Order: sequence, then C-alpha cells, then structure tokens
Amino acid sequence: MSTSTALIAGWARSAVAPHGGAFGALQAHEIAAPVIQALLKRAGICPGAVDAVVVGNALGAGGNPARLVALAAGLEDQCAAFSIDTQCCSGLDAVSMAVGLIASGQASVVIAGGVEAWSRSPIRQHRPLREGDAAVAYERPAFAPELARDPDMLASAARYAATQGWTRAAQDAYAVQSHERALTRQAVLADEIISEIFSVNGLTHDPYPRRISSTLAARMPAVAKYEDTECDGAERLDCSLSALSISAKADGAAFVLLASPEACRALGLTPTAAWITSVSVGCPPETPLLAAEVAARAVLSRAGLTTADTLAVIELHDAFAVQGLSFCQALSIDPLRLNRGGGGLARGHPIGASAAIALVRVLAELSHEQPASFGLTAVAGAGGLGSAAIVQRL
Repeated sequence: MSTSTALIAGWARSAVAPHGGAFGALQAHEIAAPVIQALLKRAGICPGAVDAVVVGNALGAGGNPARLVALAAGLEDQCAAFSIDTQCCSGLDAVSMAVGLIASGQASVVIAGGVEAWSRSPIRQHRPLREGDAAVAYERPAFAPELARDPDMLASAARYAATQGWTRAAQDAYAVQSHERALTRQAVLADEIISEIFSVNGLTHDPYPRRISSTLAARMPAVAKYEDTECDGAERLDCSLSALSISAKADGAAFVLLASPEACRALGLTPTAAWITSVSVGCPPETPLLAAEVAARAVLSRAGLTTADTLAVIELHDAFAVQGLSFCQALSIDPLRLNRGGGGLARGHPIGASAAIALVRVLAELSHEQPASFGLTAVAGAGGLGSAAIVQRL
C-alpha cells in the first residue's frame, strides 16, 4: 500500500459530555476551539500554518460553524473554513474532504473533524405557509423525500432487530460490555482527551460509562419495539431496544491535524499515521444502521484487503447495540476486537463529532500497535449514508 499524500501529525478530542451536562452551556465553537488550540500546541506549530478547517456538524441549523470554530481557535483570518453535514458521518467525511484538499494541492495543512453542542442546538420550526399561521416545531428533518422510506431511526433499528432475531438480552449484553471496556481503558482514553482545557468544567474523562449489573440492565425500560402481526405470539422473541442499547445524546468535539509530506518537512512535524483511503456510500434509507457495513466492505476492497483480519484496530460508532452485533456478523469480526475502549454506546452520541471521535480512538489505539499496523473507522448516518476510512501507523 502506498503512503497517502495526507499524513496525520496529531489528534485530540474533548471528553464526551451527556446532553445538558458539563458542556450544556457551551456553543459548538466554544467546545471545539480549545481542542484545536491544544492540538496545535502539541504539534508545535503556529495558527498561521493552517490553510483550512473542515468541520462536521449536524445540529447547527445553518450558518458556517467551521468559520466560527476557526476564528474562536485563533486561526488566521485567511484560513478557509468548510462545514460538512452528513449527520452521524459528518466528522469522518470532514476528514476525508480535508484529505482531498491536500491531495488536490489546495492546502498543505488542514485541521478536520467534528463538533456537536447538542445541548445548545437551535429549536427547529417549519415556516407556516400562510401569514398569521403558527410555525410548526419539529425534532428532526426529513432524510428521504418519501415518508415510507424515512422511518424513525429507533423504529427502524427495532424492526431490524426483530426481523433478524437480535434479542434484547444480546443487545443489552453488548452494551454492558461496551461500558466495561470504557472503564477498563480509562487511563488510555485520558491520553487523547484535552483535560488541561476542560478540567475547568470538572470533566477530564468521559463521564457516561458505568458499571451495569445484569439486574439493572433488565430493569431498564424498553424504548422501541417492533410488533410483527404475522408472527404467532408464542414464537415471538423479545427483540426490543432498551435505553441501555441506544447511544445517548451528548456534546463533544474531535479533530486531527493533516499535512502533506512537504509541509511536514517544512514545519518539522513528525507524522505518526498515514491516511490510506476512505469511502462515503449510500444504502437504502429504510435501514440506515446497515450503511456502516456497506462502507466498511467498500473501504477494505479499495485498500486491497480481502478481510478485516489484518486490521489491528477496528472502531465502529455504534448508535445501537444491534448495529454493533450486525456489523461483527457481517464482517466476520470477533466482537472482542471491536471498540476496545468502548464505543458510542459507552460514550454517548455527539452527532457531528461521533465519527471523528471514533477516528481519534483508532489513532490512539494504533499508537500502541506495531509500526505499519492498520486501523479502520466506520459509521452509519441518517438517510442511509455510510463512511469508513483506513489509516496506517507509520
């Protein structure tokens, strides 16, 4: 595999704070800016060296969050700023597009990733058709033009779990293990978190992971269930989605520092990983959680890898436990190899940042592997979008 034109010279993230928690009063740029500042400080380069910022953000409701982030971080006025919204895929797609800027010669140094301030997201309303009518509030936008192809994502996941036979017990066990892994590797996770900045909020680690007994898991309420009217009641399995098996609303940010080989030499940067390849794909919007599987297969093929066996690190942003179970089955991955520090179920889901956090997790875990080791990041997004990337430790 040839080395990419984009090298990774640093990465960092905030802690992931539950919705309404430690970051509840912060706007997106106020969460992102300290992460970027710390990233530049760690790399030892000045803000003026950055040509562009590419930021994934899903809930900002217009504007250009990337420009706010760039200016709040103290980057030069001439720094270009691009905002990307592909929902849950945004953070990883932002990095892929930053790689494109470098590969095309439009930039030499780019900071890319994602941020979400879900706690401060705007209240959404549809403008009335007639003057004098009241605006209509809504929680989420449409992700497909036909209502039949745009199911609620909880309902979609519940239907998939039921039709594929993924029981609540299996989903809850997967989620409990995700929390256990996050707790076990808390010291490793702390190395990637900008604690010197966010300690002012009393948050130096991801606070959501917790020890969950089987008794507690069984008591958690079911939040989504698919009823198959054609199935005899005696044959039905409990494939409902519990509160434990769904990634919680959260705030957070994650970014990587990308540079061309020439820029690394000129600035004295020491890259530790190379961007090998990535894909962004679409699949049927009725079952969006499957898009991560489609993207992962596509990126493995593009990288010339026949299976996931050669990967040292695999990180899936699992918005649902059933998604993680299905992903492992589809790619023949031992579940113990997936999300070794816990996934989105253990951290929470800051939508525009989630995939960038998963990428930072891969890079952090690769730093403990042998040189030339490969890592894969995969994510699925609303509307049936999927993204995946492969990076290599140098």
